[in-house]
Amino acid sequence: MSDAMWMRGVEWLSAAATDPRLCKREWDQGDGVALLEAGRYWDVLSVPDRLGLLALDLLWQAPCPAPGPTLVDTAAHRVGFFLPPDPASRWIGAGLRRASRGSWVAVPPPYRAARFVEWLVPPDGTGSLHAPGRLELALRQANGTLAVLSPTIEV
Repeated sequence: MSDAMWMRGVEWLSAAATDPRLCKREWDQGDGVALLEAGRYWDVLSVPDRLGLLALDLLWQAPCPAPGPTLVDTAAHRVGFFLPPDPASRWIGAGLRRASRGSWVAVPPPYRAARFVEWLVPPDGTGSLHAPGRLELALRQANGTLAVLSPTIEV
């Protein structure tokens, strides 16, 4: 990613903060993680890491567009997909959690990992997000693959 794309990503992400300047300072001088409220610019669908990593791999294999911003929390073993805000959406499945308005998400800056949280696909600053339909299809396919593997791999 170019420096200009990093900067656009920083501006886009920090816009979700109550105080964007404080957010940037926290990234640079604090512990590297800012708590940002979901629901205004994006929602986050958090899934178990095995499911999320396999789904992200499927999304990368699709002809286009590239996947939207995606975080991994290695301590919690979760992958978070950034989606358009949609208070009416219902995501149903074992281990699926949706962060929307009123929820806070720990987010590192787009240019580096912090603590146990890092970007698998950092935001590019354009505002592009995961398409819910494409993500749902990838999660269904990934879940089917994990179900086949479950006799040998604990999910």
